[in-house]
Amino acid sequence: MDRKIRVGAVSYLNTKPLIYGFEKGMMKETVELVIDYPSNIATKLINDEIDIGLIPIAAIPVLKEYYIISDFCIACDGTVGSVCLFSDTPLNEVKTILLDYQSRTSVVLLKILLKEYWGISPVFIEAKEGYEDSIKGTTAGLVIGDRALQQRLRSKFIYDLGEAWKKMTGQPFVFAAWVSNKQLTPEFIAEFNNTNEFGLINIDNVVKENPYSAYDLHHYYTDNIKFKPVFNKLEVITLFLEKLNNYK
Repeated sequence: MDRKIRVGAVSYLNTKPLIYGFEKGMMKETVELVIDYPSNIATKLINDEIDIGLIPIAAIPVLKEYYIISDFCIACDGTVGSVCLFSDTPLNEVKTILLDYQSRTSVVLLKILLKEYWGISPVFIEAKEGYEDSIKGTTAGLVIGDRALQQRLRSKFIYDLGEAWKKMTGQPFVFAAWVSNKQLTPEFIAEFNNTNEFGLINIDNVVKENPYSAYDLHHYYTDNIKFKPVFNKLEVITLFLEKLNNYK
């Protein structure tokens, strides 16, 4: 390719270890880094505005051509911490749920869990920016990313979607994966993996350079998030995508 590879990543704390190497200058001659939130990154990849994206896995079937290119991803094996349903009341008293506008995967995951695990049928409302202030009474809210870590300090009831999925299926969950919309060379992918791993090797520095008081980032990066899962992530993604067909 006669230009830099355009790589899109989300603007959340959970991606900081994966993009740390890029931000420190690794692959600067071959990669242009683009930062946005998940659904925007997915749209850019679909529209060929970027070549690689760390995209919500629910967006994968929309791509005409796709390749899961990296050993690294955003996954959990139980509690994830930053993808949760928040409420002031127990779940069986919830009447309405505000849906986070930033990631389709989390919305579909919630709908699957509500029907197949919790067995309730609340009313869904597509939320807009600032909706967290409306999480009160019998109105709950799905909140993801950094805002979820902050919402943990505000809400009485917290239902972690990674934990619920694990209890329902016995399986881990993959929220986002590095996906390309074109074939890339094995040499590029190997260097891409090395750059991803740089942040995990230097996790203490990542935490130090991203001071955050709402949640213990070292715990988040080493216990909640599985950046390089030991499980077969393709099997986990396939299970979710099979269920996805029933929730379009």
